[in-house]
Amino acid sequence: MARAEITTPEALADERLTDAALRPSGLAEFVGQAKVKESLQIAIDAAKQRKEPLDHTLFFGPPGLGKTTLALLMAKELGAAIRTTSGPVLERPGDLVGLLTGLKRGDILFIDEVHRLRPALEEFLYPAMEEYRVDVRIADGPHAQTLPMQLEHFTLIGATTRFGLLTPPMRARFGLVERLHYYPPDDLVQIVTRSAGILGVPTDAAGVAEIARRSRGTPRVANRLLKRVRDFAQVRADGKITAAVAAEALKRLDVDEFGLDDMDARILKAIIEMFDGGPVGVQTVAAAVGEDPGTLEEVYEPFLMQQGFLARTPRGRCATPAAYRHFGFVPPKSAEQAGIFET
Repeated sequence: MARAEITTPEALADERLTDAALRPSGLAEFVGQAKVKESLQIAIDAAKQRKEPLDHTLFFGPPGLGKTTLALLMAKELGAAIRTTSGPVLERPGDLVGLLTGLKRGDILFIDEVHRLRPALEEFLYPAMEEYRVDVRIADGPHAQTLPMQLEHFTLIGATTRFGLLTPPMRARFGLVERLHYYPPDDLVQIVTRSAGILGVPTDAAGVAEIARRSRGTPRVANRLLKRVRDFAQVRADGKITAAVAAEALKRLDVDEFGLDDMDARILKAIIEMFDGGPVGVQTVAAAVGEDPGTLEEVYEPFLMQQGFLARTPRGRCATPAAYRHFGFVPPKSAEQAGIFET
């Protein structure tokens, strides 16, 4: 089971209610992802003008960037009902039949982790997405029969952190495909400022900027850090989040100035100290740090690569010269030269 660090971008069970309270109430309030937001707004406005259901939509990118929030906001903009589920929860075609037959024209079915749908369920969805019908089996054995059922014209919104694991036939059935990127610090400052206002937390600009800078480019992490820094400010300071208060609180949470947490440090140090900086395979790194390989690939590696601390090569993972220097090591000449050729 994956570790739940303070910077884990997945939603934790005990914060879903507070996450809902901090979500924007409309697409216009959604901060960041400007190109994605503009594309969605155009598609929504066009669908409303034609009085047609929206095209099937796929969001992909690292966890915690707002895929679920965007799906909920799209339903609100369209004035449509939305039903949510996830790939691992759906086990049999019958699970999908109940969801699909309950949808009215224009309603939305949101499937999180859509890449984890079973192959049989994917194939079951194809006619539902293209022809708005499903074939329901009403008997088994030699006398098996299927009964075609017509569906209302609905919109499927899928979300995935592993775009490459979606089969080509599944990807081809989405009319809108949008990639979500990590957020720049300026956008995160807006998000933290807004969330602090909702939570009633006094802050100053420097304190907000300190939290935003260490939030791994992820709004969910930013909001989580804000709540933990708020607790520290309430108990150990005068209740106001300043740069000094935020820095001290985040230091106690093992979140450094780049947003790296304990697991990030263990991954990079393992590559440097145990494997001479790499290249080394992800399975080997995962075994060395006691983490699931999938979690390394989905959660930790994208951020470390974006920050310039990790490189993926055909031969494996390598620590960059920046990673050596960050942890007080002297980069070997081979690492310096590799960095020159990779750029």
